[in-house]
Amino acid sequence: MSQRLKILLSAYACEPGKGSEPGVGWGLAREMSRYHQVWVITRANNRPAIEVELARNPVPNLHFVYYDLPRWARFWKKGQRGVQLYYYLWQIGAYFVARNLHRKIGFDLIHHVTFVKYWSPSFLALLPVPFIWGPVGGGESAPRAFWRDFSLRGQVYEALRGLARWLGELDPFVRLTARRSVVALATTNETAARLRKLGARDVQVFSEVGLSKEEVEELGKIEGRSGNPVRFISIGRLLHLKGFHLGLRAFAEAKLAEAEYWVIGDGPERGRLEVLAKSLGIADRVRFWGWLPREETLRKLAACDILVHPSLHDSGGWVCVEAMAAGRPVICLDLGGPATQVTGETGFKVPALSPEQAVRNLAEAMGKLAWDIGLRIQMGEAGCRRVQEYFAWIEKIRCVNQIYMKAIKDANPRNDGQS
Repeated sequence: MSQRLKILLSAYACEPGKGSEPGVGWGLAREMSRYHQVWVITRANNRPAIEVELARNPVPNLHFVYYDLPRWARFWKKGQRGVQLYYYLWQIGAYFVARNLHRKIGFDLIHHVTFVKYWSPSFLALLPVPFIWGPVGGGESAPRAFWRDFSLRGQVYEALRGLARWLGELDPFVRLTARRSVVALATTNETAARLRKLGARDVQVFSEVGLSKEEVEELGKIEGRSGNPVRFISIGRLLHLKGFHLGLRAFAEAKLAEAEYWVIGDGPERGRLEVLAKSLGIADRVRFWGWLPREETLRKLAACDILVHPSLHDSGGWVCVEAMAAGRPVICLDLGGPATQVTGETGFKVPALSPEQAVRNLAEAMGKLAWDIGLRIQMGEAGCRRVQEYFAWIEKIRCVNQIYMKAIKDANPRNDGQS
């Protein structure tokens, strides 16, 4: 590496050994320190887990700065209650921490990593340093035709989410964040379009999902299945937006008498899903396992053949990448994060025009994979290769590092060619 930079990451969520947002913060910070000196501003409640991991596996060039609002300014926050307001206020405080750090260290580049949410600002964009925003997501919406299948709770959620996003886009600091970013990374095409409307100059689609070398190796050890019954599996919180009701309806329509459908996870939609399975006449072939620890979830994945993930709006879709790493083909909707991860070689992406059409096409995909073991093996092997090439952190970081170096070059054109 010809140039080792001093990088500041803003990672509100950052914790080793976790998936989703905490995994994004930790994975990018740890892997980027292979190339550069990295400082990370994160929440103080992440400190115990980070320090335990660093004591066990030291990471040179990686420095953490822990910040929280004063106790008097956060007494009202309890768990997830008030988290969005707290996050906004935390961003303001993090700006002053970052400004003081910049005076001491002199950062070459600043990168906002988490939360992965485009309709909240990062005030670090105000600092006189090239600023990278993202990957951020949230620009995805459940197609209106699918709302009629949602519970009242689900419909209210979608309406409030749309309102929050609209208000966020009106926030002048969100627009300023977009306009001051030298590069804005979007998790999906839907979010990319919204970032361009906000004024971001250079928008690139870049998935937030990444797996460590250890995770890729662990998942790669899962062996393929050739026995009966063929098993489909869905994994995730049982929420309306995950579309598991579509998966159950498709399973019933596929009429695969010897097949089983396993559902792992818990949430407010579990009761409705169980009632649906009974009404469809498939309750004897559907297993609701509830929430399981990761180790047990992986054992269940190993006992299944095909992942069904019909999410209606999902910026990430970690489970799709994990399933591909385990050699399992994926059936998903052609929406959001999964649509950027799954290809025609690794599974089936079903259009989402209406519930009836989506169910019909999901059922067709289920039938093809259930009856063609050779296709399952072929797609599983292609999925493993795709994860290694595009979703292993070590490969993703190389791409991010190229973005960094170009941003520095563009910011300092006279230094082009100097080390």
